Amino acid sequence: MDTQHDNALAHALAAIPGPVPPSGVIHIVIPHTNRFTVVGNHLAQHAGLSLVAIGIGVHIQSLPAGSEISIKTLAARFPEGEVKIASALRELEAHGYLRRTRVRLAKGRVATRTVFCNQPGAVLRGGVVPGAPGAPVVGAAVRNPAPAPALVREHLRATGPEPTLVPEPEPARVPEPARVTEPEPARVPEPARVTEPEPTLVTEPARVPEHIRVREPEPTAVAGARPAPIRLPAPTAPKQPRRPLPQPHALTPERRQAASALLADLRRHAVELVLSEEAVEELVPGVAAWLERDATTDAIRHALTADLPKPLRHPARLLRHRLTALLPPPLPGVHDLTAPRRAPVTPFQTCDGCERAFRSHEPGHCRDCRAPYGEAA
Repeated sequence: MDTQHDNALAHALAAIPGPVPPSGVIHIVIPHTNRFTVVGNHLAQHAGLSLVAIGIGVHIQSLPAGSEISIKTLAARFPEGEVKIASALRELEAHGYLRRTRVRLAKGRVATRTVFCNQPGAVLRGGVVPGAPGAPVVGAAVRNPAPAPALVREHLRATGPEPTLVPEPEPARVPEPARVTEPEPARVPEPARVTEPEPTLVTEPARVPEHIRVREPEPTAVAGARPAPIRLPAPTAPKQPRRPLPQPHALTPERRQAASALLADLRRHAVELVLSEEAVEELVPGVAAWLERDATTDAIRHALTADLPKPLRHPARLLRHRLTALLPPPLPGVHDLTAPRRAPVTPFQTCDGCERAFRSHEPGHCRDCRAPYGEAA
């Protein structure tokens, strides 16, 4: 008794004229009477646009003229982020559906004018310039309460013969009218700017997040004024000079031969430490300084081959650094290792007269008792 049967869907499928396809989507077409938008298949089935770009294009086409279509507005309306929405707008701009131009206002401020064309191919074939008398009006992000004749024409074309349209009066245009041109090749476009309404019916750009905005000089309030200079960061501190390689007091032939043999034998213990003859000759004085300080060959080999970085790109530089930074001090002598002798201490003596203690090497009387007894100090 708890199973629900959807009889409305069964009746709707039964009312479909013609045979039902055995597979794929089945359309139930119910004519719209209000709140609908005519969208061409060239946009809904575009092979070069992503699904996000197609959806945003359909959404923009369904909005009335003067609606906000900035990146922040679309990101607040849909779950997609600002980066994905900005990429979709660039796709629409590359295929001719969207046109964004920057115009300078009377007070020297810069604004972005956005124009959307529902049929860029028809405009290109007919050579029609948007904004001219008799041309189809495209939905733009400016304040224009009049309905778009292009949408009315599409609806009348679908329902009956196309009537003759009376050209509307030419609207007020900015010094440089927005023109729809053929799609440009893929390039790095200027970042989309959020627009806001202006008294001159042109929207004002707002700030775009830093991760999708190209740094540009801030617009000035007075037209023709120079932008403020960009301050460069302070130069980094100079690097410390490299410490010189340790040198022995006397580079004898025996120490030179032992140092050369030790450096050439390092590749047997670590395959990364393959040195050239020039590098061996350069590092010989450093190894000889270790040998002069009574360091054993095993100790030197362990200091040079322990904990090698992966990968090792410059073995000679690493050995030079370790020979310089890990140089041991000279071994102390035999006399340096003996404990220091303490100064001799004068013992205590007991005075024979007053029984007080005093320091003296020989027994006798204290300082107070020496005068009566006539003893010398």
